[in-house]
Amino acid sequence: MIDLRSDTVTRPTPAMQAAMQAAELGDDVLGDDPTVLALEETIAEHLGKEAGLFTPSGTMANQLAIRSICEPGDELIAHRDSHVIHYETGGPAALSGCMIAPQDGAGGIFGPEAVRNSIRPDDHHAAVSRMVVVENTHNKGGGTVWSIPGFESVAAEAHERGLHVHVDGARLFNASTAGGYEARDFVAQSDSVSVCFSKALGAPVGSALVGSRRMIDRARRFRKMFGGTMRQSGLLAGAALHAIQHHVDRLVEDHENARTLAGALADIPGIRLDVPPGETPTNMVFFHLELEDLDAPAFCAALRAHEVGMIAMGPNRVRAVTHLDVDKDDVLKAAAAAKRVCSAHAHGRPAPGDTSTR
Repeated sequence: MIDLRSDTVTRPTPAMQAAMQAAELGDDVLGDDPTVLALEETIAEHLGKEAGLFTPSGTMANQLAIRSICEPGDELIAHRDSHVIHYETGGPAALSGCMIAPQDGAGGIFGPEAVRNSIRPDDHHAAVSRMVVVENTHNKGGGTVWSIPGFESVAAEAHERGLHVHVDGARLFNASTAGGYEARDFVAQSDSVSVCFSKALGAPVGSALVGSRRMIDRARRFRKMFGGTMRQSGLLAGAALHAIQHHVDRLVEDHENARTLAGALADIPGIRLDVPPGETPTNMVFFHLELEDLDAPAFCAALRAHEVGMIAMGPNRVRAVTHLDVDKDDVLKAAAAAKRVCSAHAHGRPAPGDTSTR
């Protein structure tokens, strides 16, 4: 199976498994797992923040940031395609009682004027504007990358108006690799950051929230409340530490493979890339299907018969994500499978796995 559904599907490398086996363990609920403590200190220092908190998922890290800063009735400012809106099961409303003011902007990126225009008046009729959330890279936007000046202008506007700035950096290291900057330089003007170890970095489980020591102390309490504390979680923290130390520099390979895949898909009739192949920003390739009666779910189902996994991101939009478990040959084989599916459909032949009737 050439699995391009997400970069979360990776298996630990032998070296990562060895790091997990060698991890010194304690009880993180009691605060004495040495490997978890080392990870939290390492990621906080790496991103230039005071403290860090190991969490089971990126969703929990984001929701802890929101719950630690916001009160019921507050409002977040975020792009309308943000992960916190679409993929966290209504967490801001359910867990923190917060509204979201959705913003427009190509590729999931917006400017300071969006923040300025979304600030609620100081009036008891209105919600309280409390936080700005920036997602880098931006998933639904196509794996797009914020520039440092662009982010700093948004952060400056938010801070001028007393708002907390949170970076959803699930794939922050993809962004820094593609953007040509250090991750800590990008987040220097943020108040908190979440990062995932289980996406591009290849760890089996885990994310982190970093910020001020006061905020992280509060978030630690809510992590317990949300059921996110784990016992001998140094096993997982050992994998995350290995990922930070060994899997960041290789992300350029994933980006190259994504461009290779995009180039091969661009030549297939019935497929329209969201951006030209050479402009694929990171490790995500998004495209639209333009074949009558072949939608994204049916296309992905047919691909599975060829042992290729991609994921539908809308009625006709498909996403493929490169990662450390696939190489150049794999993505070329995946593109060849996509060509066979499209060709079979265009000629009126049901592709393998296509059980639809026309």
